[in-house]
Amino acid sequence: MKTIHHILCIGAALNDLLLLEEDQFVNDLGQEKGGMTLVDIDDIHAAIARTKGDVEAAPGGSACNTAVGLARLGTPVSFLGKRGDDAPGKSTQAQLEAWGLQCSMRVAAEPTGQVLSVITPDAQRTMMTCLGAAATLDESEISAEDFQGVDLVHLEGYLLFQQGFFLKVVELAKAAGCLISLDLSSFEVVGIFKEQLQSLLPESIDIIIANEDEAKAYTEAPPEESLEVFAPMSEIAIVKLGAEGVLIAQGDERHRVSANKVEAKDTTGAGDLWASGFLHGLSKGWPLDRAARLGAITGGTVVQRIGAVIPDEQWEEILSQVESC
Repeated sequence: MKTIHHILCIGAALNDLLLLEEDQFVNDLGQEKGGMTLVDIDDIHAAIARTKGDVEAAPGGSACNTAVGLARLGTPVSFLGKRGDDAPGKSTQAQLEAWGLQCSMRVAAEPTGQVLSVITPDAQRTMMTCLGAAATLDESEISAEDFQGVDLVHLEGYLLFQQGFFLKVVELAKAAGCLISLDLSSFEVVGIFKEQLQSLLPESIDIIIANEDEAKAYTEAPPEESLEVFAPMSEIAIVKLGAEGVLIAQGDERHRVSANKVEAKDTTGAGDLWASGFLHGLSKGWPLDRAARLGAITGGTVVQRIGAVIPDEQWEEILSQVESC
């Protein structure tokens, strides 16, 4: 595999709104538990009006969360997204830069996107997403210059909702000689864009990252069989099994790496931070199983708290474990 010095993460720059609620609350909203639905901002406001709980805000977005994790691990990384010219957007960018991210942020007249994550007692999160400014990313806003000095481009599956932009990114990344990793993001995304993915994955994606629900939505098969479907399509194929760990394939090489046993409070950002640890390991030239063990540490840390933001003291603990993975 090509040596990875610099990673560019591309995705939605969002303001995460975190809410602890019961299963019935999710049912009353008409949402499928554990999934993601695109909604209008009024739907998010209406959902918040139904609760008596507190709503916590933080920077978010799948690729953005991965970029933050990479930056905190010390990986040279940049993030490309689009925010509104508003207080949440400015605050989000300032926080990302404070965490060490190089931000290439486009600015729109539309408000910064928001995601309401409803977290139920079993630590599952159900997301209602209003993309706002993030949905206006256009192929005219990306150029070959954005890929100069980049070795790997990490994309979130949610970008498939902006297909013109997504396909332009893939075209320019390939022309620049970049590897491309794609996190499939949600089973709804896979269901909607399965036909496009059937041509995209084997032709353009070097690292496929899916959880077992996303894998099943694509292959209609259990995780082990799904891995064997993905493996011939890409250089590295990954099927995450939550608390049961992860399956990884590269050529004839196969690994099953256990998850860290922790008490999960919220799965928000678990996959994103797993990708941070894994991609950091790849950038260091580590074997796949070692990179996955760091992913288990980063992913296992974030689920022990509410939201996708790991505090400074826990990053210090993670960094102290890196060399012993």
